[in-house]
Amino acid sequence: MKRIAIIGGGIAGLSAVYELALQQHAGAPIEFVLFDAASRLGGIVETVRRDGFVIECGPDSWVTEKPWARDLALELGLESELVPSRDDRRKTYLVQGRALTAMPDGMRMMVPAQWAGVLNSPLFSWQAKLAYLREPKLAEQLKTSAIDAAGSSRDESVRDFVFRHFGAEVADTIAAPLLAGVFGGDIAMLSARAVLPAFVALERDYGSLVLGLQQRRQAGDEPAAIFTTLRHGLAGLVEGMESHIPASSIQRGIVVASIDRTGEGWVVHRASVPGVSHPASQTFDAVLVATPAKTTAQLFGAIDERIEELLPQQSSSAIVVALAFSADRASAMRIPRGFGFLVPQIAAQHGPSRPISNDDVEAIAQSALLACTFVDQKFPQRAPKDAVLLRAFFGGPAVAPLLEVSDATLLRLAQTTLGRIVGKLPEPSIALVRRWPDSLPLYSVGHLDRMAELDARISRLPHMRLIGNAYRGVGLPDLIHTGRTAARELTANLTGA
Repeated sequence: MKRIAIIGGGIAGLSAVYELALQQHAGAPIEFVLFDAASRLGGIVETVRRDGFVIECGPDSWVTEKPWARDLALELGLESELVPSRDDRRKTYLVQGRALTAMPDGMRMMVPAQWAGVLNSPLFSWQAKLAYLREPKLAEQLKTSAIDAAGSSRDESVRDFVFRHFGAEVADTIAAPLLAGVFGGDIAMLSARAVLPAFVALERDYGSLVLGLQQRRQAGDEPAAIFTTLRHGLAGLVEGMESHIPASSIQRGIVVASIDRTGEGWVVHRASVPGVSHPASQTFDAVLVATPAKTTAQLFGAIDERIEELLPQQSSSAIVVALAFSADRASAMRIPRGFGFLVPQIAAQHGPSRPISNDDVEAIAQSALLACTFVDQKFPQRAPKDAVLLRAFFGGPAVAPLLEVSDATLLRLAQTTLGRIVGKLPEPSIALVRRWPDSLPLYSVGHLDRMAELDARISRLPHMRLIGNAYRGVGLPDLIHTGRTAARELTANLTGA
């Protein structure tokens, strides 16, 4: 019987354990133990269901065109739970001063699929509109400039990539807030190949992103809806997977302090916890490490120092504040029609190093607000009829001081900051705060090359796999896919199946 340890119970680790449970049920001669420091599995995937509201405390959906989350939902018997985004209401606004200006219709991030919306948009100067019109004429030049001496797509920052196609204004007005809302990072350091693989592929094939997107849409390659979620929340995926895993295979509240090689196997050492009866050390034939990058670096420091150097060196923290308003409280609110708004980050701003005052906190909250989702409009059945559900996202370099203030202060800041943009808000019927420190690793330029070297080094360690959002994708489908794939590969390698 082969024993497998999984360290970390976020979506990637949980998906791996679920797959191992299926393999075990099918007769594979394996045992497995999941170690997780938290009391709840799923990592940042958490759903609160209260008074008719379905409130996501982390991600609220997945990108439809990636199939792995949907495949898992179907496998778990959740087909009736699948809900597409209301794309007929899909409108995203950018904050300009205290006003909201709609992004042009028919855009995929910063790339237009039709001209009318861009040319008539007040978001852009005539110079930016001219840059959009010129981009298709530069197709061959753009394709050539994207190739390195070896004939491969060269890596560059997202800002440089967008700048080559559309200029500085589009990069800073559209691409920067869009990517900050997803990664919380500065587009001047994010890797285009790692963060925008679909657009890098369009450039490789067509040169022009505009022409490439138009060709793909004409071929019918666009999904029916941009996003998909579950009717009763994404925690349904966590609950569904957990129901297939033997309770005896899960050790909660356990911090793994270190791992060591022993012959062809591994020893997992847990940190000392008063009152915990689990063994201090356990031996396994294989290990799946699904921890955040900083934790992974600590675990591998004594095994291979280069692994620590190859892992993402920076990460972004986030704060989610959800404000739910019952129908009677929402009656005076005037939320515009759409999915929500983004806040352009003019420059990287950091909080003061001295103790912060109330005025400091107000200013930091304004600079750290990245986005707000109008949840009841983005998806059906997220709120009772005529009720309103808003989710504010704070992140980026300015957010660190906010991680230390109280929930009550964060709720007040969210109400005040959002109120300046969408109008004064009443007291919410339900209010939730979630802090996610260092939750998003930043894929800097050269990330995929470092991951290739990391893969080569890990392959020299017997029966070891690294999974999670530090490597090749931060979305739910990517994490589910990599977790399940790694579990299948390890089982096959261990058992010769």
